[in-house]
Amino acid sequence: MYRQIKNVDKDARIIIATAKTQVSAIHNQIGYDVGISVEPFRRDTFPAIVLASSYMYEIQKVSEDEVVVVVPVDPYVEEDYFKALGKLSEQAGKDEANLVLMGIKPTYPSEKYGYIIPKYLSEISLVDAFKEKPERMDAYAFIQKGGLWNAGVFAFRIKYILDKARDLLGYIDYEDLLQRYDSLEKISFDYAIAEKESLIQVMRFVGKWRDLGTWNTLTDAMERHIIGDAIIDRDCNNLHVINELSIPILAMGLHDVIISAGPNGILVSDKEQSSYIKPYVDEINQEIMIAEKSWGGYQVLNVEDESLTIRVDLKAGCRMSYHSHQNRDEVWIVISGSGRTIVDGVEQQVRVGNVIIMQAGCKHTVIAETRLKIIEVQIGKEIFVQDKMKFELRI
Repeated sequence: MYRQIKNVDKDARIIIATAKTQVSAIHNQIGYDVGISVEPFRRDTFPAIVLASSYMYEIQKVSEDEVVVVVPVDPYVEEDYFKALGKLSEQAGKDEANLVLMGIKPTYPSEKYGYIIPKYLSEISLVDAFKEKPERMDAYAFIQKGGLWNAGVFAFRIKYILDKARDLLGYIDYEDLLQRYDSLEKISFDYAIAEKESLIQVMRFVGKWRDLGTWNTLTDAMERHIIGDAIIDRDCNNLHVINELSIPILAMGLHDVIISAGPNGILVSDKEQSSYIKPYVDEINQEIMIAEKSWGGYQVLNVEDESLTIRVDLKAGCRMSYHSHQNRDEVWIVISGSGRTIVDGVEQQVRVGNVIIMQAGCKHTVIAETRLKIIEVQIGKEIFVQDKMKFELRI
């Protein structure tokens, strides 16, 4: 989506609101020419939008009169959608309303989306009402009245949202918001702002738009029924399998089912029911088992009471930060490729079969000359991701 926006407007200023765990992956995929508002905790869309707006205003020094367009990252869309975002921004800049939404012209009476009911059938209209995810017959009636799918796309001036944040969150400044973020109420932008705003418009969008934010809609867009190592028998119908594991999946006699298996868990669900996954996932407190970094990535292989084993994969020419740990020792075993390690300032060439031992407190890094794969064993009574101190390294 970043590149699609830039293709339409090369001067667009893009801010990505995300969790800390995704920052390295974002830099790895699109580089460093992008602003990132890091949410320290998950607090739904209203706090996230306030935090990103405050980040733009106070950290990036964007004028409070600037128009912001908030766009979810998960729809499948084409160029006309991004051109419409420009029109949405222009409409918000006219100050005919405090908030301007994009409404998607429905292609069928969906029960999965909220509906925006406009007062008029024109391209731009005041909003008459919002309707939550309806039964199919109600959805059909909303469409007959000109109802539009709520795509979660909003446009407003920064000052508007910061004023709302002062009233609803006791917002003072960016740093104060960060400090109190974990105590903020989890609430969506729709509930907190959109549905209570009296001066609000909707802009009709007629074009290709497919929400890939649920497993059901994602599988609708998949060209193949199987991704990864899987076997399905001839009695399966409308079954999709996504397998990121190194073990095979066998499925027999299943209908309208999604199977997704990865390092962080396994999902087996009826496709319709998969739309209601969020409250169950929120209850899972699973440590991250796989991560993408700017230098490559890692996957957790084994967790014990006093040890953690991971496989590290560095891209050629990349390196880890120069860092130390206070509460754990580490052992690196090179299993593929070649490179260099620096341990407390001492440099060493490494290749397949080499073992490097780092005691707690020593500074260390590894530099990949070719693609480099390492088994890392962390040993200690307290192993946690925050136990890391970074240092400057000149090489």
